[in-house]
Amino acid sequence: MEQRLTDQLNEWHEMDEHQRIIDSLLAIPEEKRDYEAISIMARAYNNSGLYEEALYQFDKIAEAGKQDSLWHYRVGFALYHLQRYEEAVQAFSISNQLEPGDQSTEYFLRQSTHKATKQQKEELRLAKKKASLAHGGFVEKKIPFSDMSLPDFWEDSEYARTSYQCEPPTDELIESIEKELGYKLPSSYIYLMKQQNGGVPMHTCFPTEEPTSWAEDHIAITGIMGIGREKSYSLCGDLGSPFMIEEWGYPDIGVVICDCPSAGHDVVMLDYRACGRDGEPEVIHVDQEDDYEITFLADNFEAFIKGLVSEEQYDTFEEDKEEALDKVAHGKFSPLLEELCSRVTEVEQVEQKIRNICTRIVEEKGYFSFHADELSYDMYDVQFWLYTKSYTDTNYDQYVSVYQNIIAFGGEFGQGGYAPAFITDWLDRRLKEGRIVKNHGIIRFIDSYTNEVINKLKDA
Repeated sequence: MEQRLTDQLNEWHEMDEHQRIIDSLLAIPEEKRDYEAISIMARAYNNSGLYEEALYQFDKIAEAGKQDSLWHYRVGFALYHLQRYEEAVQAFSISNQLEPGDQSTEYFLRQSTHKATKQQKEELRLAKKKASLAHGGFVEKKIPFSDMSLPDFWEDSEYARTSYQCEPPTDELIESIEKELGYKLPSSYIYLMKQQNGGVPMHTCFPTEEPTSWAEDHIAITGIMGIGREKSYSLCGDLGSPFMIEEWGYPDIGVVICDCPSAGHDVVMLDYRACGRDGEPEVIHVDQEDDYEITFLADNFEAFIKGLVSEEQYDTFEEDKEEALDKVAHGKFSPLLEELCSRVTEVEQVEQKIRNICTRIVEEKGYFSFHADELSYDMYDVQFWLYTKSYTDTNYDQYVSVYQNIIAFGGEFGQGGYAPAFITDWLDRRLKEGRIVKNHGIIRFIDSYTNEVINKLKDA
């Protein structure tokens, strides 16, 4: 491929104009596209979210790519986003063998390995459930919630009445909602909705055996959707199940029944994969923040409702806050953060300035975590400045993968986790604002914003 065209394609790549890359290369007759052209086209398909097409292109140059670490990395990237995690592990492993030490490869290898393990466990659980249903015998029918006081279940609030609570559902409405959703609703759910059709329960937490984006040991819900269309948070309302599946990309495996405090970034669903559209669904948590990762919650809706517990059960706010304050005041910095701070000459006592900002974050929130608030954005800015000051040839993907090693998983002075979407949202916002610029793939702050970040640190 001519160098002039290569330079043009790379320029478009830096500008995120991936469709222009694809269109330009498709205009070249297929027999004249060489290894580089096909590899660049497949990368553009990856960056456009067209992962199947990317794999199709990569397959054309598979023989030539056997010893190319970048070919294996890009194949792994496509497989990862198609949730083919076992195959992604293989691709990233080979890439890592061919070129050890690449931070992006190591990051995706860790993530793929974790997700592959969880995916295998989930597939085994579903297979066992399907086998059990196929050989199941007589199941005794009983009145749902017969051992539970339903009048004490719901919270009485103006918000619940306005956003969730619908008129009691008629049989005709239930039938039409089921037809629209394409699933038969569980009898226990219908029974509960006939007592009160949607709302906010008194108990809003459900224990989990593994961590999610919400907490290490539980999830939280905001409310339970009723059977209807009029209220925003009803099954077929404007923020109901079809909206979450069609607009937010949640898997089309059932019905969204609960929203969560993350405002769309995780939900609770009825899962019909094992039982079919007319069977008794399980209840799962789906985490949009983590590539729609699924966590099993309960065998059925009634078990889910009975398993809800008060948030007070997890209320260790004061103890957690004191522990977090001690962590940000005295916790040892990660090796990477120590290294970055050691190279700072512009700000005196930069380590203490960082601790000061993080102390303010803990005092405001009660825990040590960065989200999308102003102080968190200040810390995103600080970390980015520190890293790109020392590593001046950093590109977007490299920074996203190395970010976790600065503070998020920083040991004593660390958070123990983070949501990658917050980092990419921050990067995208700074790029859109023009405070971060991209040149030949390399990202950095503009000089005036660098000075602004330094001055904020000085004043901390």
